[in-house]
Amino acid sequence: MTAASVAALGLVVGQGTAANAAVTCDVAYTANQWGTGSGGFTASVTLKNTGDPLTSWSLAFDFPTTGQRYTPTGWGANWSQSGTRVTATNMPWNGTLATGASTNIGFNGTWTGTNPNPTSFSVNGVTCGGTGPTTPSVVTSASAVAVNEGGTATFTARLSSAPTSNVTVTTARTSGDTDLTVSSGSSLTFTPSNWSTAQTVTLAAAQDSDTAAGTAAFSVGGTGVTGASVTATEVDDDATVEQSIIVSPPAVTVPEGSTGTYTVRLAAQPSSNVTVTTTAGSGDTNLTISSGASLTFTPANWSTPQTVTLAAAQDSDTANGSRPFTVASTGLTSRTVTATEADDDGSTNPTHVENPYAGATGYVNPNWSARAAAEPGGSAVANTSTAVWMDRIAAIAGSSSAMGLRAHLDEAVRQDAANGSAPLTIQVVIYNLPNRDCSALASNGELLIAEDGFNRYKTEYIDPIAAIMRDSAYANLRIVTIIEPDSLPNLVTNLNSFEKCREANGAGGYRDGVRYALNQLHAITNVYTYIDAAHHAWLGWDSNFNPSVNLFYETVAGTTAGVDSVDGFIVNTANYSATTEPHFTINTMVGSTSVRQSKWVDWNYYVDEQTFATALRNALISKGFRQGLGMLIDTSRNGWGGSARPSGPSTSTNVDEFVNQSRVDQRIHAGNWCNQSGAGLGTRPTASPAAGFDAYVWIKPPGESDGASRDIPNDEGKKFDRMCDPTYTGNSLNGNNMSGAKADAPLSGQWFSAQFRELLQNAYPPVN
Repeated sequence: MTAASVAALGLVVGQGTAANAAVTCDVAYTANQWGTGSGGFTASVTLKNTGDPLTSWSLAFDFPTTGQRYTPTGWGANWSQSGTRVTATNMPWNGTLATGASTNIGFNGTWTGTNPNPTSFSVNGVTCGGTGPTTPSVVTSASAVAVNEGGTATFTARLSSAPTSNVTVTTARTSGDTDLTVSSGSSLTFTPSNWSTAQTVTLAAAQDSDTAAGTAAFSVGGTGVTGASVTATEVDDDATVEQSIIVSPPAVTVPEGSTGTYTVRLAAQPSSNVTVTTTAGSGDTNLTISSGASLTFTPANWSTPQTVTLAAAQDSDTANGSRPFTVASTGLTSRTVTATEADDDGSTNPTHVENPYAGATGYVNPNWSARAAAEPGGSAVANTSTAVWMDRIAAIAGSSSAMGLRAHLDEAVRQDAANGSAPLTIQVVIYNLPNRDCSALASNGELLIAEDGFNRYKTEYIDPIAAIMRDSAYANLRIVTIIEPDSLPNLVTNLNSFEKCREANGAGGYRDGVRYALNQLHAITNVYTYIDAAHHAWLGWDSNFNPSVNLFYETVAGTTAGVDSVDGFIVNTANYSATTEPHFTINTMVGSTSVRQSKWVDWNYYVDEQTFATALRNALISKGFRQGLGMLIDTSRNGWGGSARPSGPSTSTNVDEFVNQSRVDQRIHAGNWCNQSGAGLGTRPTASPAAGFDAYVWIKPPGESDGASRDIPNDEGKKFDRMCDPTYTGNSLNGNNMSGAKADAPLSGQWFSAQFRELLQNAYPPVN
């Protein structure tokens, strides 16, 4: 195979010169371009080290034309361009490449005239591009798959380059759970002509009665190829609940001279009696245990809540003293209940209630309200409560054109004083984890794990926010914090595809960041914490749902206060999924066909956010979260009203037509998320809308963009994501459908007038 023909296939295979024999490499370069005569493109580059181990690397190539330009938007490497020469040097986390190891990097670019692929690459100054034959490698679509117990899962395999003759690739279990087997595709044949066509391997998990989520390793290889390995994990359907202590509520207000209570139970049935004790910590000694200091749970009464009574002695001071009480049992993670005295001698009294939205009015952000009121008809919703987003360090202090956190809280105090006796709830989005939004680009953040991001997140972001919220001037506000949208769900679904997500899965990543935020914010009595839990079209399959429940529990249980450090979870943050689909449910049959088999539902177990959030809440409580766990749904842009909204179920007997004609969610694909055309305002913020739900809320302020529809240079770390481009034809995450995004969108968070007007027009319930 000649160097020219290899380049035409987007693959350059090289051996180093004799003087530099230690460096040999494979480079795969592919570009997805758009436009006619000129336009943009996204290049994906895979660098594989086929020589001696490398501790650092520098990749270089030349664009074939002067009309091809790298735009300053790249990932996985430090990118630069001089003339036609493009150079990429390693990041701190991917500089070491063992023999046979690969790293995936890429960038966005523009072109005029034509956009041919580069034909020659070099690594550390040694040219890749020799003409000698090389051994093809097996390329799998995933290195790990989840297989539902009693079901199957698939991955695909292909070769990295053409073999000289037919090659047989076999898949076989090499170790692990024997319940995991190869169901089909155990032997695949690749020829010099079909080598690049992906073929499917199906794995199966046998139904069993144990509760273990077994794993197994499978080899995928054969003679004449470099093999790969795939790890399979069984998603067990025999529910298991980890034993833990459940207290409710985690904070108690005790009137001076009176008592207050909380309850204790176990999460699972014990094999023998369990004694749970409550002991007082340091703090106000006027707060004491009146009864229930020692409770006994048996295999018969383990699920029945038992009461602990705390007392507050009458005194003459005006202080609202507080004291922590530790609820513990041998071998179990202890819980902390914070008791606060409600002083009757005239001082203010910050308390932590079960539902911060109940009986409260909502904070109206003056900045958003003014922009909404300036739009035609916008005054009808301009006084609606929306969240304040702290999406970068600079947002805390604010600027001459944007209110900072303290300014918002000061305004909230003013609004609270004007609303009579009702308390006021203000919502603040905590959104600045290092490697933020690791699977997308539009909302990339300013902090990187590799650049001391975790320490900066703690000292420059969370600590200042907590210090402001702790100010006694804000003690009577109910401050709701929405913790890091899209963070933990990325660790469930996107580790295989994105290096930034894999990095966020380790030390100083998402788990550590979320725990630190919870530890600092939960300790403030009048601050409430809700963790983002994505949405049904992200986590609604069992292979995602069950690992998510485990991850949420593992992360939160690792905080100082354990599961008591969260008040609840929120779904659909800044997304468009319908709260309820009124014309069909997941159990609807079209003839003898389940709606789960439709292309839209795609075997998901949920069709809307209400059913998904209810199931998630039940699973989290079964796992060990407290019984009072509250759920939120962001309804700011999921109304889907207007003339396109169906008035009833379809009469079609074709399952795809039935679902498409019946669903109120009018997106092209449920995976589309950026500035969706046709969307409308959803249900206005409502407290306690259903059992287990604390509120419907507007967290994403309507009219604020999800991301730019084209590349816009900025100093906020936000990149151009093709899912925000209305001309984009999609990817595997949205079924290779059009993006459904509106045109002419600004950077995420900036005002998008055309979107607001459409949301108002298509509101459901309609805006009067």
